[in-house]
Amino acid sequence: MAVYELKNDGVEIKVHSKGAELKSLKNPVTGTEYLWQGDPAFWNRSSPILFPFVGKTDRNEFRTKGKTYSMTQHGFARDMEFELLSRTEDEIWFVLKDSEETRQKYPYGFTLKLGYRLFDNGVEVCWQVENEEEEELPFSIGGHPAFYCPIEEGTAQTDYLLRFDCKDQVVCTRISDEGLALNEEDVYPLKDGFLPITEHLFDHDALVIENRQAKEVAFCRKDGTAYLTVKMEAPLFGVWSPPTKNAPFICIEPWYGRCDRAGYEGDLKDREWGNLLAPGGVWKASYRILIG
Repeated sequence: MAVYELKNDGVEIKVHSKGAELKSLKNPVTGTEYLWQGDPAFWNRSSPILFPFVGKTDRNEFRTKGKTYSMTQHGFARDMEFELLSRTEDEIWFVLKDSEETRQKYPYGFTLKLGYRLFDNGVEVCWQVENEEEEELPFSIGGHPAFYCPIEEGTAQTDYLLRFDCKDQVVCTRISDEGLALNEEDVYPLKDGFLPITEHLFDHDALVIENRQAKEVAFCRKDGTAYLTVKMEAPLFGVWSPPTKNAPFICIEPWYGRCDRAGYEGDLKDREWGNLLAPGGVWKASYRILIG
């Protein structure tokens, strides 16, 4: 296992080869750390990759090729060692390929590439999935970066706002205590795009915001000034902090996939929000994190 560092005048990152996980996101001038540092008292990760599943499967099982397989929440890639593929002054790429171990729990061939590209005041997180097999590849993929909130000493999380690039409301799919999607929705009114961060905002687990309702989410001080922004093209995303823990971080999670709907018994290829990659196909996506 190894840790790699990239730095320019406006941003500094560290990436761990285990899970190709982003472990630090700093302003090199002020020294401000924006990425949660994985205190196990709350949550022991910082920014895991979710692959080949996003969220939980019903009864922790899925069905494909006429068989039933077990699967842990968010898949297995986050806990596997990635190989360094390439590195330049402002860009780094890692790769994970299928193996006998992965095929025992997910019977498909794949190549997963994960990259980080610096720009003036942030980092672009890049994903590439390749299918070199002669069958379709069903998969989901997502990010799970956690950001400090509060960010400034002497402030509380309730002193901050989330700003969405939509004006009136966000409609969220309710998640059950078992981590599965329900046929219920919660509507959160916005005032000029702002949503106050309240003590009970995450009592029902993640806010799961589907159907491209927003492409940008910012952490803002009470005066409306942003200190970190996530920009994405993902069809859905989650906003999460551990329920009832008063954890000092919030995750903004771009997703191309989602947990099962409660009671789902269908095939993997028909899973909601999943992706099917044709034989020989290449799938690409990315999102950006801006600081300041």
